[in-house]
Amino acid sequence: MSDRQPPRRRVPGPARPSGASGASGRSGSGSGRPGGPARSGTGKGTARKPAARRAPRAGQGSGRPAPRPRTPRPPARAARLRLGRPRPRLRLVGFALTLVMAVFVGRLLQLQAVDPQAYGAAAAASRSYSGVLTAERGPITDRNGVELASSVDAYDVTADPSMFTPERTGEKDAPLQAAQILAPILGAQAEELTAKLRRDDTRYVVLARRQTPQVWKQIRDLKNSFAEEFQRSGRRAGDPDRNSVLAGIFPGATSKRVYPGGDLAAGILGWVNADGKGAGGIEAQWDKKLAGEDGRISYAQAGGRQVPTAGSEEDPAVPGSGLELTIDRDIQWAAQNAISEQVAKSNAARGYVIVQDTASGEILALANAPGFDPNDLTRAAATSMGNAAVQDAYEPGSTAKVMSMAAVLEENAATPGTHVTVPNRLHRGDRLFQDDVDHPTWYLTLNGVLAKSSNIGTILAVEQLGRTQPEANKVLHSYLRKFGIGRPTGLGFPGETPGILAPPQDWSTSQQYTIPFGQGVSVNALQAASVYSTIANGGVRVAPTLVRGTHDGEAFTPAPEPEKTRVVSEKTAKTLALMLESVVDDEEGTGIKARIPGYRVAGKTGTANRVDPETGRYKGYTSSFAGFAPSDKPRVTVYCAIQDATKGSYFGGQICGPVYKQVMEFALKSLQVPPSGAKQARLPVTFTPED
Repeated sequence: MSDRQPPRRRVPGPARPSGASGASGRSGSGSGRPGGPARSGTGKGTARKPAARRAPRAGQGSGRPAPRPRTPRPPARAARLRLGRPRPRLRLVGFALTLVMAVFVGRLLQLQAVDPQAYGAAAAASRSYSGVLTAERGPITDRNGVELASSVDAYDVTADPSMFTPERTGEKDAPLQAAQILAPILGAQAEELTAKLRRDDTRYVVLARRQTPQVWKQIRDLKNSFAEEFQRSGRRAGDPDRNSVLAGIFPGATSKRVYPGGDLAAGILGWVNADGKGAGGIEAQWDKKLAGEDGRISYAQAGGRQVPTAGSEEDPAVPGSGLELTIDRDIQWAAQNAISEQVAKSNAARGYVIVQDTASGEILALANAPGFDPNDLTRAAATSMGNAAVQDAYEPGSTAKVMSMAAVLEENAATPGTHVTVPNRLHRGDRLFQDDVDHPTWYLTLNGVLAKSSNIGTILAVEQLGRTQPEANKVLHSYLRKFGIGRPTGLGFPGETPGILAPPQDWSTSQQYTIPFGQGVSVNALQAASVYSTIANGGVRVAPTLVRGTHDGEAFTPAPEPEKTRVVSEKTAKTLALMLESVVDDEEGTGIKARIPGYRVAGKTGTANRVDPETGRYKGYTSSFAGFAPSDKPRVTVYCAIQDATKGSYFGGQICGPVYKQVMEFALKSLQVPPSGAKQARLPVTFTPED
C-alpha cells in the first residue's frame, strides 16, 4: 500500500444561476455573506436556512480550504440628493404666511373700523346710477285752448365715462371711437364728445339734450349691434365687467318743446334753450310755472343695465302748469300775415301790429315782421328774435297828437269847434316849424287840426294849456304819464322798454314844441295801442294783459285783475272818438284808406322822423296808424307801425292804413261784432275867416 491517500471524492454543489457571481448573488437569495442566512423574497419573518457547504475548487491542494471567490461589485447607484434641514424652510414659509395675513387684517380694519362709511359709499357709487327725471313743461294755449307751445317725448343722450376705459372695453381709445360713431348722429363735434367721454371725475355726462325718439332708436340699434359683435368675438368670456364700445351710452327720458304754428306768435312765445330753460318771451317770463320741478331716480346697475331685483328709489317729477294766453290764434295769424306782406312790399326794416280788446285790455294779437321759427333757431336772425313791438323805442309821430288833444279838451282849453288859424310856417324858440305839406294859411277847427294832422295847429292848441310855456309843458307831461308814456305797460314782458319821456323841466327849447305832435318822445308799440284803447274805453286805461290764467290739469286759476286808471272823462273820450272819425271819414282826412264798409271807424295816421339806432341821427321814417271800431260801441283797437319803408310811400295813412283795415275787418268778423248803426253828423273841419 502506498502512503498516498486516495483522492477525496468531490461532492457537487448546487448549480449557480446564470450571471451570478459566487454565492453572493442577491437576486432574491441570501445576503451574499459566506455562511450567512438565506432570505426568500423580502424575507421579513421568514425562517432562515443553513448555507450549503462549498466544495474545494479543482486544482487546489487537499486539506487546504478553497480560496474565497472574488465577488463582483454591483453596478454603481445614482448619488442620492441630500435635502436641507427642514426647520429654516418652515420658518420662512411661516413668516410669509404671517405677512400676508397681516396685510389682509390691516385692510379689513381699514374698511371696517377706520372709515367704513366712505368706502361703503364708494362701493355703492360704483354699482349705482343716479339721474334726473325731467319734469314735463306745461303747454301754452291761446284763449280758445288751441296749443301754441307743447312738449313731446324726447331723450337726453348720456354716458358713463368709467365704461370707456381700456380695461372695460379692450380698446386703446374707446372714447374716440364712440365719439366718431355718435357725432354725425347727434350733429355734434367728435372732439367735444371725446372730451366728455374721457372725464374721470364723474360717472354721468350729457352728450346731447332733447333728441327725438328716432335719434335714440338709431343709437340703440348701433349699441345692440356692437354688443352682439363683442360677444361673438369672445372678448367677454369669463369677464362680466367687460363691455362693448357703446355699452356706456344711455337714454334719459325727457321732453322737447315744439311749436305747432311754426313762426306764429313766436315773438310772444319766445323759445326754450338747450338746457330746457325759457330763454325768451312768455317761455322766459313764466319759466318757473311752466317748468315744474324735476325729480330724481337711483338704482343698482351691472354692466350698464338696471338690476331689476335690486329695487330703486324715485322722487317723481312735478309737471309744469299750463298757460292760457289772451291771444286769439286766428286773429294773430291775420295780423302776422298782413304786416309781413306790407313789410316785404315796402322793403322796410320791420313792422308790428297789435290787436287789443278795448274793454278788458287783453291782447288778441301781437305780431312782428320779420319773425322767426322757434323750432329751428339755427336759421333765426338775431335781429328778428325777441319781440320788437315791446322792445323797440321810437318816436310815434302824429298818432301821439290824440294825447295832446285829450289834454286840451279835458282842461277846457278848447272845444272841437274852436277856430285855429294855421300859417304856412311857425317860429317858436330857435326853430321854424312846418307841416308835412306846403299849404297856404289854413282855417281849421280843433277837429280839423286833428283830421289834417297839422303840427303847427297842434302847437298852437297845446299852448293854451298854460299861461306860460313851462306851465303848459307841465300839464301836457302829466297827461302823457297818465296815458302810460315813459313807464312800463304792466305787461312785465322780458326786454320791454318803458320808452323815453323826460321831465318837463328838462325839455329842450325844440322839445317844448315837438313833443305835442309826437317827436322828442319815445314809445313802444304796445304803449301806443294802449292810448287808443283808453279813449275807446271811455277814458279809463286798463293795463294790457297777455295771460288769462294758469291750469294744473285739474283747476284753472285766473290771472289777477289788471290795473285800471282814469285818464280823461267819459265826455272827453267820446268827443275824441268823434274827432278821430273825421280822420277816416272826411275826404280831406289822412286816414281814408282805413275805412271799413258798415262800421264806424276812429283812427289816426302818423309819419315821424326815425332815429337811426346806429348813428343816433334821423334817417328814414316811422309810419303808423292807430284806431278802434266800431267807434260808437268800441270793441277792438288795432295799431300798426312800419319802420324805415324804402319802397313806395312812407306816409302812415298810405302803408299802414290798409294793414289796419285788413286786420280790423278780420277781427270784427271773427269776434262777430255787429255793424254800426247810423252815422252821426260830422264835426266841422274848417271855418271861414268871416266866421
